[in-house]
Amino acid sequence: MKHAICVLLLGTLALSACNKDETVAGYGAADKVWQLVELDDAEVAFNATLTFPETGQIAGKAPCNSYSGSMTVPYPWFDAGPLAATRMACPDLDAETAFFTALDEMSLSEVLGDTLLLSNDAGRTMVFKADG
Repeated sequence: MKHAICVLLLGTLALSACNKDETVAGYGAADKVWQLVELDDAEVAFNATLTFPETGQIAGKAPCNSYSGSMTVPYPWFDAGPLAATRMACPDLDAETAFFTALDEMSLSEVLGDTLLLSNDAGRTMVFKADG
């Protein structure tokens, strides 16, 4: 009986390890709303957010539209995958384009407490702060 419990426990632990979220969300980015504060070392004058609502998913609000997409690469890599966005017009379309372009170009992520840093090999950066 003791041996059967050990085997059952090991099997359960193995299954839970297989289901662990290996994306940036599983390493401290989940359950937070990340507000963009800097883009390429410059403070941003627009509102944009990033969230990780479910395993393998990203979502948020760009300066004009809401968006969502997939996130399946393991941490510390970052790849937003194809994004779907609403199509509302607004006066901040240039900021929206800059945000989506930068998000698409990011390839690395790092979570440091309430700071999420996205970057790429070309030196581009996006710095997000957790709300709350």
